[in-house]
Amino acid sequence: MSIPRIVSDSGFARARLRQFLCAAILSAGGCTADPTPNATTPTQEKKDSAAAKWDTQRRQMVEEQLMARKIKDAKVLQAMGRVPRHEFVPEDCRDLAYRDGPLPIGQGQTISQPYIVALMTEAAAPKPGQKMLEVGTGSGYQAAILADLGVEVYSIELLPKLAEEAATRLKRLGYAKVQTRTGDGYLGWPEAAPFDAVVVTCGADHVPAPLFEQLKPGGVLVIPVGKTGDQVLRVITKGPKGEKQVRELGPVRFVPLRRPGDMPE
Repeated sequence: MSIPRIVSDSGFARARLRQFLCAAILSAGGCTADPTPNATTPTQEKKDSAAAKWDTQRRQMVEEQLMARKIKDAKVLQAMGRVPRHEFVPEDCRDLAYRDGPLPIGQGQTISQPYIVALMTEAAAPKPGQKMLEVGTGSGYQAAILADLGVEVYSIELLPKLAEEAATRLKRLGYAKVQTRTGDGYLGWPEAAPFDAVVVTCGADHVPAPLFEQLKPGGVLVIPVGKTGDQVLRVITKGPKGEKQVRELGPVRFVPLRRPGDMPE
């Protein structure tokens, strides 16, 4: 299946570019960044106005970016319309939260564009009560989408700062079904296995054997595979005897799956 207009998820290699990039996008798009909060408590009217703005932008995102590109699962569309994506991006990029593209979240990492999150979620086919593993917590947005769909989520993040921030954010927003930890996502979460699905939100040059092994029979692994710049999004189903059934959803570009040995001293 050909995927139209997939936007790169690896274009922000350095965290120091984040503020410059967001400012440039805001300027080019004619948007206005959120004003600096004043010292007074916002009135209920202002709170309602802000909530209405985000609701409108989420609805437009679902209609114009997801439904228009053939995301069909009604429950996935509803979750994407409920989860407050603006809470999962830095303050200086908040007015860009519902735009059609990835955004930097610090530490050289990104939050994927909404369409990619919806596509991967639909491919994982989550059902209430299932248990899923996410590799690459990032800001926690993909985990929140899965949790909103009633899934028990186990999410691993290699970078301690991102992992801590995501855990705090998810707890604050009420996503109690998400368990997070800092660690090597390549190895999965063996003590919590087996999983109904594994979603990998970073690109790997091959399919990590531990992640496939931790699937239940009939489970699916959704993963970008290939070298950076030449990745394909694969959905790998585990057969009853451990065989692999693979289908490809099209070209993508993600930040690479890194391991502890890849981290700078």
